[in-house]
Amino acid sequence: MRAAVEGWFTTGPEPALLGSRCVSCATMFFPPVRAEGAFCGNPACAGEVFETVELSRRGTVWSYTDARYQPPAPYVPRSDPYQPFALAAVELAEGITVLGQVADGYGVAELRVGGEVELVVEPLDDELLIWRWKPVTELGEEADQ
Repeated sequence: MRAAVEGWFTTGPEPALLGSRCVSCATMFFPPVRAEGAFCGNPACAGEVFETVELSRRGTVWSYTDARYQPPAPYVPRSDPYQPFALAAVELAEGITVLGQVADGYGVAELRVGGEVELVVEPLDDELLIWRWKPVTELGEEADQ
């Protein structure tokens, strides 16, 4: 199996999102900056050089919602009939907020603003892997399902 989007995350035993840091001002970005001739998104910086960095594996839920209705094309549902899923905006220690799906088996009932989540990698289909956010308990252990 391979990553659904190459260069956005690692798939090892401790997966991580891959971001970019501007060499000039240290502003962090996700998804990573990949285009030639790209420039820093910080309005106070004219930097054009970026380094790839692994972002924090854990973060804090900033907001969340559920996708009760199937999104329109080009979205391809994982199942037929469509199964709703949860989305979480997660604030990372690097000061950026990353939106992503919540891990299989978890929904809005397991999420709360300020709650901790951890990055996991799960199969999207028979060929592709995708990263998702998995809720963890207050004690730092994974939430039981």
